[in-house]
Amino acid sequence: MPIKKKDFVRARVNRKITPGEMLRTLRELQELTQKDLAIETGISQSNISAMENDGSQIGRERALVLAKVLKVHPAVILFPAFDIAQVA
Repeated sequence: MPIKKKDFVRARVNRKITPGEMLRTLRELQELTQKDLAIETGISQSNISAMENDGSQIGRERALVLAKVLKVHPAVILFPAFDIAQVA
């Protein structure tokens, strides 16, 4: 039986997450420690910790480096709560 688009229901957003929380979630889903991510990106572990705890902004350049290692689009990190329905 083929799966049809009408069989799916759009997920509800239960809570808005910050870029730091998204960074931590992506890192943990890939089973990386902060130290592992630091080695892969060249960003210090203390800076990764600060970004994950929203003590430091991620910024475009860091997002590009992190996204490459985490295999996601940089917008996933920078704009985790983006909803096209609110803009269009």
